[in-house]
Amino acid sequence: MKKILRNSLAVLLAVTTITSCDDFLEVSPKGAFLTENYYANRDQVFAALVATYDAMRKNTGGFENMVALMNAGSDDHVAGGGSASDGLQLHVFDDFTLTPDNMATSYWDDHYQGIFRANILLQKIEGVAMDEAEKARIIGEAKALRALYYFNLVRMFRNIPLLLEPLTATNMYDVEQASPDAVYDQIEADLIDAKAVLPTTVPPSENGRITKGGAQALLGKVYLYRGKNAQAAAELAEVNGEPGGTSIYGYKLLDNFADLWVFSNVYNSESIIECTHSNLSRNDWGFWGSGLDEGNTLNVMVGIRSYSRVNPASSAPEAMPGGWSFNTFTQSFYDAIKDDPRFEATVFDIAAYEAAGDVTYVHGDEDLGYYLNKFMPRMSDVSTLGGAVDLNYQQHSYIIRLADTYLMEAEALGATGERAQKLLDAVRARVGLPSVPVSMDAIKRERRLELAGEGHRFFDLVRWGDAATVLAPDGFEAGKHEIFPIPTKELNGTKLKQNPGYEQ
Repeated sequence: MKKILRNSLAVLLAVTTITSCDDFLEVSPKGAFLTENYYANRDQVFAALVATYDAMRKNTGGFENMVALMNAGSDDHVAGGGSASDGLQLHVFDDFTLTPDNMATSYWDDHYQGIFRANILLQKIEGVAMDEAEKARIIGEAKALRALYYFNLVRMFRNIPLLLEPLTATNMYDVEQASPDAVYDQIEADLIDAKAVLPTTVPPSENGRITKGGAQALLGKVYLYRGKNAQAAAELAEVNGEPGGTSIYGYKLLDNFADLWVFSNVYNSESIIECTHSNLSRNDWGFWGSGLDEGNTLNVMVGIRSYSRVNPASSAPEAMPGGWSFNTFTQSFYDAIKDDPRFEATVFDIAAYEAAGDVTYVHGDEDLGYYLNKFMPRMSDVSTLGGAVDLNYQQHSYIIRLADTYLMEAEALGATGERAQKLLDAVRARVGLPSVPVSMDAIKRERRLELAGEGHRFFDLVRWGDAATVLAPDGFEAGKHEIFPIPTKELNGTKLKQNPGYEQ
């Protein structure tokens, strides 16, 4: 909350934080402006919209990114890194020793910064003389982004403030938490408003902007999390279209699963909401994590330490960029996927190469040799524009993709019936797997294998009520660890109350 106040009192809008390598998000820095003077014309509104999109980079940007954290708390991964104290935030979630004092504040602050920017934009835009259709679209995008940021916050912390206007010095310390239902109601309202005005498709120059399909997919996901299954299925059915075909929004499963992870294959037909990264900021250690960096940090985080191919005749890669060995897979996950066609695209099995005497590398913490191949850095991805090589990877990441919405719709349909069967079959057929009878167990297994390493597993286990059983060996306590503690810093001097089980 203090960070939000500082933003509000300084009335500065950071319009120079850019996230993408496409035309839409490549906005030349214009400097900083007082908010009362800033919204003078369409171009300033547009730059403010870009700044609002910037918070999406929390998905895979910076060390404290969403995918690395949520992977660490699942049964599919260990935290990893160089030691049990390397990347403390990941380790305390991995073994469920989170406290208000060791919960990283950025998972709270960064999302509220995105909300702050959306709120300022929504407050100021009505007074700007510009094309009314474009104004309506920008309002829709701001609401969709605000909904996305609130969805992450309510799933992580549950009991959060609902802020729809910027805070001021006079009201900051009076803020209280809203009920989770009130937050979800606002998320739904924002997404309903957004899908009514957003375009069905965008030209290539606008890739990265949220479309009607993106807002509708997120709305369907929100409904599913609230147990509104009929509404979830209805929204997702429009997004998905005929299983295996091309939807009204142009979404279609890629023919080759492995193509999803080619770093140059951006904005493909399976992508619905995409987190963008680039090397254009020439990110360096001096401003890494400041909001000015554009690179995908997850790439270097899941890479291998000191890789060397010692057998020239081996099929192992000749060279691999250095990495930090986070988010390696557990034996349980390896055993689940080892005979699946998605194995090689998902898991880089350096253990097999090491056992054959083909490679050497430095093992990370609890490292069994099963690396997250979807985001593994490759020599061809290394930036040559300058800055720290480790911090300038360009691979985008999916916030929502089509196979995800197929399986969510099948779940919303009660995991029964002809359409649910077709949805499950389409995901399996894409990788050459035969049909299996649709059921919740089948959907759960498919989500685990299809979406591995993409940050969904922990939230899935909590939604299904399976976390207490599956994660019990890691220290998970039912009624407590479904959500995070609110960072101590955010409670000091406010009316906010700590989440149950984390009171000190």
